[in-house]
Amino acid sequence: MKPVIKKYSDNPEVARSFASEFVAKLQALSSTQELITVSLSGGSTPKLLFQVLAEEHANSVDWTKIHFFWGDERCVPPSDAESNFGEASRLLLSKINIPSNNIHRVLGENEPSIEASRYEKEISSIVSQNSNGIPAFDIMILGMGADGHTASIFPHEINFLESERICEVATHPESGQNRITITGKIINASSCIYFLITGESKAPILAEILQESGRYRDYPTSHIIPEGELFFFVDQSAAAQLDE
Repeated sequence: MKPVIKKYSDNPEVARSFASEFVAKLQALSSTQELITVSLSGGSTPKLLFQVLAEEHANSVDWTKIHFFWGDERCVPPSDAESNFGEASRLLLSKINIPSNNIHRVLGENEPSIEASRYEKEISSIVSQNSNGIPAFDIMILGMGADGHTASIFPHEINFLESERICEVATHPESGQNRITITGKIINASSCIYFLITGESKAPILAEILQESGRYRDYPTSHIIPEGELFFFVDQSAAAQLDE
């Protein structure tokens, strides 16, 4: 399925527009499912998204049906400013009526390889499997770095796209920081994937990926081709080099 590309003026408009679509999607799934699995992302746009959800949609969804996971997490304690879970908890999770058992965080303070194995088991115990026995999230929210990485699958570890594992321990190419990331097969098994991409630094690589030009196959984001739906919510800066 070809991706659906939705363009907006700026980062806040991307967050606000996606929040409305996300809530509508959750409401639709709630009408037929008792349990909905969602994988969250870190980054500047998700922070705005969490704020909009908390301020405008806190009572729009039956949050007791939603189980939140994370596509990647830095190996830091939840109190650390870099923790994806910490940001989501502060901006959204602490402000909605969601049972604590529905929040499945990566324990970034633990030894990375042990935590990757533990988180794999937690995902497997909650997320329904597809016909190939792969955990398939109902909704996957992703971002993209200026190097074309997504989740914490960086170009130098592009082999994680084909890993047989659910989670791998990634290494940031510049800082050397360890991160836990879900792998490509898990991402692509998702029923619906939303990319939230903003900022002019993303424009050159986003254009290569969506127009299948240049070195696009070198970028992990280009390999996210799910069997289900794929959406790109982008702002004008990120979309600046896309052909009309």
